[in-house]
Amino acid sequence: MSTVLSAPAGSGRAWQRRLRLDLCISAAALLLLAAWDFSGADLIVSRMFADASGFALRDDVLLARVFHDGGRYLGWVVLAAMLWVAARADVYGSADTPPRRLQLQWIGVMLGCVILIGVIKRYSLTSCPWELAEFGGLAHVVSHWLPGVSDGGPGGCFPSGHAVTAFAFLGAWQLWRPWQPRAARTVLLIVLLAGALFGAVQLMRGAHYVSHTLWTAWICWTLCALAAAWLHRHLPEPDRRPQ
Repeated sequence: MSTVLSAPAGSGRAWQRRLRLDLCISAAALLLLAAWDFSGADLIVSRMFADASGFALRDDVLLARVFHDGGRYLGWVVLAAMLWVAARADVYGSADTPPRRLQLQWIGVMLGCVILIGVIKRYSLTSCPWELAEFGGLAHVVSHWLPGVSDGGPGGCFPSGHAVTAFAFLGAWQLWRPWQPRAARTVLLIVLLAGALFGAVQLMRGAHYVSHTLWTAWICWTLCALAAAWLHRHLPEPDRRPQ
């Protein structure tokens, strides 16, 4: 008796519909993000946590050690766990589990998010809020929309490197989305909440503006959407299931 293997929920051309939705969200978010950048709201929000002497919570143990350092370590632990799961996965996958190769490819995409954000930060001339003269530093406000223009500080602060610890796992959502949609939505919720938490931590410490976190989220979202379009384009049609 033959066994019919169920196609994943996102099989066939569903990846095209998901891509259109994801890119529409990305485009709308880009417009909102640009509006936020040009509104000056970044500085207004950061002033809520600082005065002329700096950010009182910059070296707070809970924020700096638990949520910043601990959050970063947790991210690597989760990624290592995903690698372990992928190594034990079936080569061809199943009705509710993606194949090993695809899991490994998505881990590569997530690492790509981390690397990309790191490279952008490395060459960014935007300094952290705690470097502003208004808060006891030397830098002055210069929009990150003005590449090549120094703000007088050390730079290297845009976008948020800590937030990518969470937002890189948008790749995990995309990975499981065709096979286990409900579980994938839970992953998406956790990733967004964790990213918001990490962003809030760095905001209160003066390490990043709100926009730095939002840009990291946007970059990871867009990169993962494009990666999903490429990696999922050959998922089998529901009516062509192997017998």
